[in-house]
Amino acid sequence: MVSIKRGKNDILGDILLGLIFLFFMFPIYWVFTMAFKSDSDILIWPPKFIFSPTLAHFKAILFNQLSEQSVGATTTVNYLGYFKNSLIVSISAVLISLAVGIPAAYAFARYNFKGRENLFFNFLTFRFAPEMLVIIPIYLIYQRLGLYDTYTGLIWVYQLITLPMIIWILRGYFEDVSADLEDAGLLDGYSRLNIAARIVLPIVKPGIAATSLLTFIYAWNNFIFGMILGGTGVQPVTVAALQFISADKLRFGDMAAASILAALPIIILAVYTQKYLIRGLSLGAVKQ
Repeated sequence: MVSIKRGKNDILGDILLGLIFLFFMFPIYWVFTMAFKSDSDILIWPPKFIFSPTLAHFKAILFNQLSEQSVGATTTVNYLGYFKNSLIVSISAVLISLAVGIPAAYAFARYNFKGRENLFFNFLTFRFAPEMLVIIPIYLIYQRLGLYDTYTGLIWVYQLITLPMIIWILRGYFEDVSADLEDAGLLDGYSRLNIAARIVLPIVKPGIAATSLLTFIYAWNNFIFGMILGGTGVQPVTVAALQFISADKLRFGDMAAASILAALPIIILAVYTQKYLIRGLSLGAVKQ
C-alpha cells in the first residue's frame, strides 16, 4: 500500500478551504432553516438549531393564505402571479435574444467588416455597465413611452442582460467551427444560409443550449430592473420577497420561504441539465 505523505501546508490549505466553504454556505443554511421555523422559533434568542419544522410559510405563499395582517394593512401578495411574471419575462427575453444574437454572433465570427471589433465591444459594454448607471434614464424614457409596468418594457430592458452575453459566448463557438466545413458546403452548392442552418448550427447546438441556460439564469435572478421598471402587475419573483416587509413587522419566515421558492426552478434546471451545460461549455465546438 502506498502511503501519501501530506505536508503541513496541504492540511492548512484544506482547513482554510473548509472555513471559506462554511462562511459562504452559512447564510444559505440560515435562510433554509428560517423557512421551516415557526415565527416564535425565528425570533427567539439564542437561536434554536434543533426545532420542530413547519410548512406553514410555504402553505401560506403557495395557497395564497396570507392575511392582510400578515403582510401589512393594505398589502396582499399573489406570489404565484410573481412567479408567472418571471417565467413570461425571462423566457421571452432569452428567445428574442437568441433570434437576434445567433445571426449577430455568426456575422462577427465569419465576416471581417470595418469597425467589427468596435461594434462588438459596444455590445459588451451594455452587459458590463452597472444597472444603477442606466436605470434612471431608462425609467424616464419608459414613463414617456408608456412602457413602465409592462411585459414589453421588462423584456426589452432584459436584452441588456441577455443579448450581449449570447453574442459574446456564441461568437467563440462559431469561430471554433472549422471554416473548411463551410468551404466544402459551398463546393456542394449550398448557400451561406443553408450552410449556417444545416452544418454550423447542429455543431454548435450544445453551445447554444448552454448559453441559453446561462442567460435564463441571469434574467431570472435580475432584481433592479424588475423592482424599478415594473409595477405590481409585472414584477418578477425576485421582488416578491419585499412584499413581506411592512412598516411594523418583518415576516422573516415568509421571506425565507419565498426566496427558496424563487431559487428552486434554477437549482432544478441546473441539476438536470448539468451534463449538457458542461458539454456545451467545453465540447460544443469543432476545433480547427
